[in-house]
Parts: sequence; C-alpha cells; structure tokens
Amino acid sequence: MRIGLVTDSLGHLPFDDLLDTAASLGIETLEFGCGGWSAAPHLNLDQLLAHEGARATFMAKIRAHGLEISALNCSGNPLAPGAHGAAHARVVRDTVTLARLIGVSRVVMMSGLPGGPGDQNANWITTAWPPEGAAILKYQWDEVALPYWRELAKHAHANGLSRICVEQHAHQLVYNTETLLRLRDAIGDVVGVNLDPSHALWMGGDPLRAIPQLRGAIYHVHAKDTRIEHPNRELNTLLETKPNELVAERSWNYATLGHGQPAAWWREFVTLLRRNGYDDVLSIEHEDHSLPPDVGIRKSIALLREVRD
Repeated sequence: MRIGLVTDSLGHLPFDDLLDTAASLGIETLEFGCGGWSAAPHLNLDQLLAHEGARATFMAKIRAHGLEISALNCSGNPLAPGAHGAAHARVVRDTVTLARLIGVSRVVMMSGLPGGPGDQNANWITTAWPPEGAAILKYQWDEVALPYWRELAKHAHANGLSRICVEQHAHQLVYNTETLLRLRDAIGDVVGVNLDPSHALWMGGDPLRAIPQLRGAIYHVHAKDTRIEHPNRELNTLLETKPNELVAERSWNYATLGHGQPAAWWREFVTLLRRNGYDDVLSIEHEDHSLPPDVGIRKSIALLREVRD
C-alpha cells in the first residue's frame, strides 16, 4: 500500500513547502482540499478551473517531487438549507470538473445533511424517539438527498469520474455502513466509501467488522485514529460537543496513529483491506491536538510502514 497525506494536515505550509516536506518524509500521494469545510490552503479551485497554464504548473510541480494525487477532497454539506448548502454544492460540482481536467480519478466528499421541512439548519436524527424523527428522515432521504445525488452522479459520469468516495461522518446522512450502502444501492457504483476508521471508533462501531461488508465499495482510505478517554466517557458518554482543542475535557479525541489503537490493530486493518480487495492509498489525516503536525505525521508514517510490510 502507498502512504498518502491529506494536505490540510500541513495547511500552515505554502504549496511549495508542502511538496518539499511531503517528498522528504517519503509520502507518495497527496489528497488536496478544494473547499467546503477546507480552507483549500494549497490550491485555488476557480483559478485551476479557468486556466490551463495554472493546471499545468500545479501538476508539474507535484510530479517533479515524485508525488501523485490520490484524490481531490470537497467535503462539506451540499444539502444544507439556503446559501450555505448552495455554496458547498458548487464546490462539489467544480471539484468533479477539475478532477477530469487534471486526470484525477477520485473525489472524496461527505453525503451532506438536510434540515427537516422548513428548517434553516441541518438536522441529524440519531434516535428513534420522538416519533417525528422518522418523518424527518424520510423527507431528508427521499425529497432532498436522493434527488441531489442522482444529479451529482450524472455530473460525475459526464466528467468520466467513476469513484465518488463518501466519508462516513457524524452530522451527515451517511455515517455508518448501513447508510453508505443505502446511498450506493440507490445511486449506483459511482458511490463508494472513503473509509476513515476514526469516526466509527468514537461512535461505537468496529471498522474491522465493517471492511468485509464494504468489499467492492472501498474506494479510498483515510489513516486516522481515535482515542477513547475512558474516565470522561464513563461520566459523559461518547456524545461529545466540547471543542476539539479541549483535549483533557473530552470523552474522545482524534489521535496520531498508534495513540488510539495499537499497532496490532492497524496491522489487522491493513490485512483486512487487502483481503477484501483494497491495496491502494492510506491517506494520513492529522487532527491530533496533542501533537504538532510534523511530529504526528512522522509517527503515523512510521507505524504505517511497519504494518503494511
């Protein structure tokens, strides 16, 4: 497997410094944020869409460092009510178009989350009670999400994009194995998963059990860990709303690889991916507030090199 990097992990670095650093660390592929919830620190989506010369320069610099692009990332909420959702939906469509123009085969994104009828904000239904939640969910899927995704699939096919990699994330309609497969069954195999184990871990799932169920639908993988903070979890459960920066107060935290699950867990993760047809990029996403990015990324690279061989 190849070791990749979500470039927002080094978002403080200018583009050229990012490339120098990635190459010096032995990173093989890059995943660029294009907008949505990313500040897109390393590319200008509008500029690259408009200017062939800008695209040529962008790609030439990446290749000159011995690097490739594994995916473009446009994670956001294109289903949100109002102008917010419309802006994110535009980023998604433009990212799909850019993927064609620069020869990238994968786009990573999230499913999106609508509001309920008349809502001004997204509404994540996570319990069966009160009963009006079921009606809201039906509206969100049937009236908003599926029509949007059918149109997005047409746009993807028109641009020759065969792999939209949906990340299963909280506060999204698709957040677990069942909801990912529901979207894929409804839209077709242009929809697959960007498998990020960190989210399932804090929601109480087992990514190792999920991998065989997702066989054939695993299109891209994020290498990110979660550490459960058991004293806080025992008092407050895993439903956590404190800011990520308040590491000591939270019930769980995103962690550098090996600082949540041990190396043996990650070795099994890689082995199961291979057994189930995925032998491709492991894209490191550093969101550990306990370690500086350069330290956390180096540690993550070392662990992946150990467990992939």
